Amino acid sequence: MSIFSEKVCLVTGGGSGLGREVCSQLADRGACVIVADLNEEAARDIAQKISIHGGTAIASYVDVTDPKSIEALIDASLAQYGRLDYMFNNAGITVVGEFRDLPLDELKKVLEVNLTGILHGSHYAYQVMAKQGYGHIVNTASGFGLVPGPTNLPYTMAKFGVVGLSETMRCEGLDLGIKVSVICPGYIRTSMIDNMRTFNADSADVISQIPAKMIDPQQAARLVLRGVEKNRAIITFPSYVGVLTFLYRCFPRLFLRYSLTTIRNFRKIRKKE
Repeated sequence: MSIFSEKVCLVTGGGSGLGREVCSQLADRGACVIVADLNEEAARDIAQKISIHGGTAIASYVDVTDPKSIEALIDASLAQYGRLDYMFNNAGITVVGEFRDLPLDELKKVLEVNLTGILHGSHYAYQVMAKQGYGHIVNTASGFGLVPGPTNLPYTMAKFGVVGLSETMRCEGLDLGIKVSVICPGYIRTSMIDNMRTFNADSADVISQIPAKMIDPQQAARLVLRGVEKNRAIITFPSYVGVLTFLYRCFPRLFLRYSLTTIRNFRKIRKKE
């Protein structure tokens, strides 16, 4: 029997991409899934499909940038189920371009969703789990939360923060019965990639420069849940994420050369001013 069987699992960003697959696979494992998303229609769609296939899921609207929205979501979940076993903070967005080209409001928007949004979800879930004496918070960061990501500065800044937040919560939560994991994947083929906002470059050209094969969301979700089952602190995949992390930490000059190649290749497709 899966450890997720009959567990209450709340997933933000559950209407698309990785979050959608995590919801589906949690339901397959017998969990009661709360699919939360800014796009309520998308959340209802996956919740309905889960129900049709015999699973248990409800859909809910949430704006992770609004702490009151997150608080209301968690309160409603507690009112219905009486507890919260797993909190997957998964909502995210990205923009791509050089720092010199990115408007300040775009930088802030990425931080609000990818860092502050995860902070909001973690904060309220942590309070509940501390009172319960158990629970598991799973935050989605990125491989760019472990190594610098040229042309992805706001995304990288946010994801480094998510890793720091998660690792510190894990230390503090240990004696309280709270487990914390952070997901640091490589490139996943999701709508976030397909619909990314780019500045001074065409998105098709940016996608063509991705230096690795993208993993599909179904496989990514399986690897995420496997890591959560094992209570891993940092869940990384595919293997190149670990290789780049090792390179960055142990051979920083070599990693810098790799990063320079990345930014110089981008400048070949950057639109001239």
